[in-house]
Amino acid sequence: MANDPYFLGGSFNYDVAEKFQRFVDMCDTFHLPIVNFVDQPGFAIGMQSEMYGTIRKGVRASFSMLQATVPLAVLYIRKCFGVAGGAQKSGRRLSWQYAWPSAVWGNIPVEGGVYAAHRAEIESKHNPKAYLEKLQQRYRNVASPFRTAEAFGIEDIIDPRETRPLLCDWIAMAYDLEELNLGPKKRGMRC
Repeated sequence: MANDPYFLGGSFNYDVAEKFQRFVDMCDTFHLPIVNFVDQPGFAIGMQSEMYGTIRKGVRASFSMLQATVPLAVLYIRKCFGVAGGAQKSGRRLSWQYAWPSAVWGNIPVEGGVYAAHRAEIESKHNPKAYLEKLQQRYRNVASPFRTAEAFGIEDIIDPRETRPLLCDWIAMAYDLEELNLGPKKRGMRC
């Protein structure tokens, strides 16, 4: 699965969250390993998102990923921010995580997000512009895929040209593993 960056910048909207949940549940039900190409800037915001329950539906989509028992390969190709970004992976069984060098992630996007999250704090400073730059630099320091790979948060940073052979190896292992676990799936309740 993959986000479409030409539709709402790839963000998790209410209907995207429902589609994500249905797709993950279908793959889990039929024992199909999942490959997820991540370019996730976060949840869509605004009046319409609030009216249609984007966060509620996004949390349900997150639970579908956490409850799935099929193998999962996650490839971070660009953005991965916030709770919606965290919903893109699972810590279960044969869950590989790789990143292209173009990947960036964190709690919030640096441009715009830092100011929105720390607005009152920034505006209360003697030199708001300098303080904003200091905060942005702090967030940029933790957004690098190299730091996460160093801390073993992902398996490796790969050249995009290595993607296909790596996923071919992974899928062979995933199908061998899934053959041992055929049978009905059980899921817990979702909010």
